[in-house]
Amino acid sequence: MEIGHFYYIDDQYFKDFPDSYLMQNKEKVNGQLHDRPCFYAFQDSNTQLFWMIPFSSQVSKFKGIYNKKMQKYHRCDTIVFGEVLGHEKAFLIQNICPITEKYMKNEYLDSVANIPVRVDGRLEKELKDKAGKVLALQRKGAKLIFPDVLSIEQELLK
Repeated sequence: MEIGHFYYIDDQYFKDFPDSYLMQNKEKVNGQLHDRPCFYAFQDSNTQLFWMIPFSSQVSKFKGIYNKKMQKYHRCDTIVFGEVLGHEKAFLIQNICPITEKYMKNEYLDSVANIPVRVDGRLEKELKDKAGKVLALQRKGAKLIFPDVLSIEQELLK
């Protein structure tokens, strides 16, 4: 796995760590199961675990949630908007999860150029900074991430 690349998570992960708040690989498009969601990977330098940020094409839905948080708290570090392959996406830091390479299924490739999909440096920095901040707050007891990621992290570190 490489930092800053996108991956799909193997179904075994969701069997080993059953959590209803994890975004699972069950989306159907035209009656066919697809590997979705896709996750952006960054690495925790302390544990060496990778953390996966899912992204969604449901931008208007998440802009509504983002705007409500901005009105109420005057900030929102749990949802970030940015482009993937020229299309705006919502990166859901509120749904991050830890992973090891054992659970990585495959990398998301640009189907035209057949190269790994990446985001620009500005977005990459924003994602890493905000995810690190949210994760640090979660470790201090704030409930900003929906899945029980700290329990999953402890299991992965055993």
